[in-house]
Amino acid sequence: GVGAMTWSPLACGIISGKYGNGVPESSRAALKCYQWLKEKIVSEEGRKQQVKLKDLSPIAERLGCTLPQLAVAWCLRNEGVSSVLLGSSNPEQLIENLGAIQASAGGGGTSAEVLPKMTSHIVNEIDNILGNKPYSKKDYRS
Repeated sequence: GVGAMTWSPLACGIISGKYGNGVPESSRAALKCYQWLKEKIVSEEGRKQQVKLKDLSPIAERLGCTLPQLAVAWCLRNEGVSSVLLGSSNPEQLIENLGAIQASAGGGGTSAEVLPKMTSHIVNEIDNILGNKPYSKKDYRS
C-alpha cells in the first residue's frame, strides 16, 4: 500500500539531449551554483550516460515520442511508482513531458500518449540498455 514519487525523471535535463555536445552556455549546468551538474555531465560516467541516450533514441522513435517522454513513461510504468515530479523551464517543456501520459495537444511531437505503449518487452529493452534495474535480495523461502 505504499507508493513512491520519483523526482528528476529527466536527470536535471540530461535526458533532454541538450548536453550531448558539452554544456551550452544557456543551460542550467553552466550556472555557477550547478557546478556539480557540469562535473557530472563531463565526467566519464556522464559520457557513458550520453551513449545510453543514443541507444535509447531508436526506442523513442519507434514509440513516436521524445526521450523525455520515454523517461517519464518509464518512471510511471515502474511498479510502486505512484507519481512523477516534473520540473520545467517553460510551458513547452511541461507540455512535452505531459505527452507521456496524454495525447498531444498540438506541437508536442507525438500523436498519442506513450505510457500505454510501455509493454514489458519495451521496458525490458530499456532496462537492458540502462543496466541499472534493481533486483530483490529477499529470500522468499524463509
